[in-house]
This record gives sequence, structure tokens and C-alpha cells, in this order.
Amino acid sequence: MSRKTTPILYVKPACPWCREALTFFNAQGVDLDVRDVLKNAKDMDAMVALSGQTKTPTFEYEDFMVADFSVDEFVAELSEFPEVQHQLGISVSDM
Repeated sequence: MSRKTTPILYVKPACPWCREALTFFNAQGVDLDVRDVLKNAKDMDAMVALSGQTKTPTFEYEDFMVADFSVDEFVAELSEFPEVQHQLGISVSDM
């Protein structure tokens, strides 16, 4: 059963890893719900409740979550979950 939820990316505007992640997801054509945790305390609270920490970027899609990552770390984690990778439409074969 696929819920077809939009992935959430928690970011901070000045975070270079967040900008790198946004560039990666845009290049992959992934639709995101981008949430600036510095502008919205509720988003920060949700991210901390989800990941147990305050570092960004943090990515959430259904039951799949990666916190405080570089693109390489995200791709490594995603490769462990081929079904999620397929649902998101992310191709990592050229990375």
C-alpha cells in the first residue's frame, strides 16, 4: 500500500548541506515539502521529535528518515531501501 506522501526536508537557510541537498533533490525531480526550522518553531519541534536532534538537513518520507546528512550519506542510506528509492524516483547509478 503506497500512501504517496510528499517527502519533507527540514532545512536552515544558511546551511551548505541543505543547499546541496536541495540541489540534489531538484536535479532528481523529487517534489519536497521544504520546512525552514528557523522560521517555524513547530517545524523545529517536529524535526527534533522525529530525529532526536536539531541538525539539518533532515529528510522524512513515510517511515524513511535520514538526519544531518551530506548527499553522499543520503545516497548510501537510500541504497539500503530500494523500494523507497523507487517510490521517490531517485537514480543513484551515476553517482
